[in-house]
Amino acid sequence: MTARSFRLLCFAIVSAAATVVCSSGYVTPGSLGETQQAEQAAAASATALQGLLIPVNPPTATEPVPTDVPTEVIATAAPTPTPALSPTAGAPFIYTAQSGDTLPALAVRFNVDPADIASPHDLPSLGLINPGQVLTIPNRMGATGPSEQIMPDSEVVYSPSSIGFNTASYVGRMGGHLAGYREYLPTSWHSGAAVVERVAYEHSLNPRLLLSVLQEQSNWVLGEPSARSQPDYPMGYIEPQYRGLYQQLSWAARQLSIAYYSWRDGRLTELTFRDGYVMRLAPELNAGTVAVQYLFSRLYDYPTWLEKMDPDFGFAFTHGKAMFPDPWLRAAEVEPLLPANPAQSEPNMSLPFFSNQIWYFTGGPHGAWEREGAQAALDFAPSSTEIGCAPSAAWVTAAAEGLVVRSERGVLVVDWDGDGNEQTGWVILYLHVTNKDHIRVGDWVNRGDRLGNPSCEGGTATGTHLHIARKYNGEWIAAGGPLPMRLSGWFAEAGPQPYEGRLLRGENEVVACTCSNLAARIARSPEDPY
Repeated sequence: MTARSFRLLCFAIVSAAATVVCSSGYVTPGSLGETQQAEQAAAASATALQGLLIPVNPPTATEPVPTDVPTEVIATAAPTPTPALSPTAGAPFIYTAQSGDTLPALAVRFNVDPADIASPHDLPSLGLINPGQVLTIPNRMGATGPSEQIMPDSEVVYSPSSIGFNTASYVGRMGGHLAGYREYLPTSWHSGAAVVERVAYEHSLNPRLLLSVLQEQSNWVLGEPSARSQPDYPMGYIEPQYRGLYQQLSWAARQLSIAYYSWRDGRLTELTFRDGYVMRLAPELNAGTVAVQYLFSRLYDYPTWLEKMDPDFGFAFTHGKAMFPDPWLRAAEVEPLLPANPAQSEPNMSLPFFSNQIWYFTGGPHGAWEREGAQAALDFAPSSTEIGCAPSAAWVTAAAEGLVVRSERGVLVVDWDGDGNEQTGWVILYLHVTNKDHIRVGDWVNRGDRLGNPSCEGGTATGTHLHIARKYNGEWIAAGGPLPMRLSGWFAEAGPQPYEGRLLRGENEVVACTCSNLAARIARSPEDPY
């Protein structure tokens, strides 16, 4: 039986009974590359490769694949148009705005000037466009990659659709290799399911997606490891520093986040494959699909990537048919994740320290959990005569009221709407906070309550400080983006590079600097509105 025939059989079984899945005999999509069908498909794609892809110094067989992750658009010549992959010449795009769209990002994706984008309704110059709003955009694109959306946004981020999903129960029912896996992480042993859960909430990604990517790459979830997978590298990313399930999943989560949020703010327009080719992304894609496309572009050459992106027999089959049927039905119940103005429901946030104290704005908008990805966090450090990770007697205070839904070493997560779900509404992350166990899950905190002391705990840090970030419906919100973080009347503005930027209030400004100079000083006044 060919791999494609086997997938069709799996699909028929899943369609008949959603509780039945292909287990130990499941064939991962990667095995398609070993079949005659895949070879024929790769040969048929050669013509598309001629017009769609641009060789950019393809690596030799002995050249190692770079381990640094590209976070900026690669400057290359425009692809040569291919009629089969290009819209009809001269016909404008009729585009329906998606969750998180902004005019500047759409202009970058469609290769036009913002003024060229038209709509029967008003378009905000910087804010979020109303999802569903119809836009007319000139067609100035050459050839692009596949334009079919294969993954909803809500299946990628830690969205409301993940509420009620029990990772441990699912992994146990499947009975694959992951069910018996254990790994020691700082302080304790973790089951395979617990490792998946940890990566999911740390990066704010959907655990379903992490499981399906793991299954796609190694067959760990539904059966025993595939012959082509390596025990210490189940994601297929072979680098010593990413050894073990936690590091492999964290690497994959980082790639998904980089692409998801870079697509959101217009920083990503192309994919670079393992064989050195570059492809322009179709501008009408959603962020969830781009995240999946980007991850697999980091792992495969273009012909194999095409197999993975096949909407009927590739990764979409693994995720939406073999493992978690009907992702688009789940998405319909929770999307759009970002309405046109979620700020209407945002709490008024205070600077997270007591009034009449001098603190320093040490980090403008930068990564929420990792350095890359969503530029959702700001950093503040207390006054100190010591450098480095010195203990501090200063207090981090609650920027807004809410229910504590996560309390770990150096980490506090507060749910503003109080429903107890980190996946819904506005949520605030406080990182590098020494808690001393006086704040526990289930506690209610009011604005100004003491949360703990700034520290280096809870992640990588070179000096004592507080790292604060927000998310809405599981999606990180850029601190200096269309919904800027506002603290005691100050609002954040991003700089040209991560960690740069400033806080503005009227004619006053505070400029981010790790040097803790005079321009970075900031204090709360008792007269501040909050």
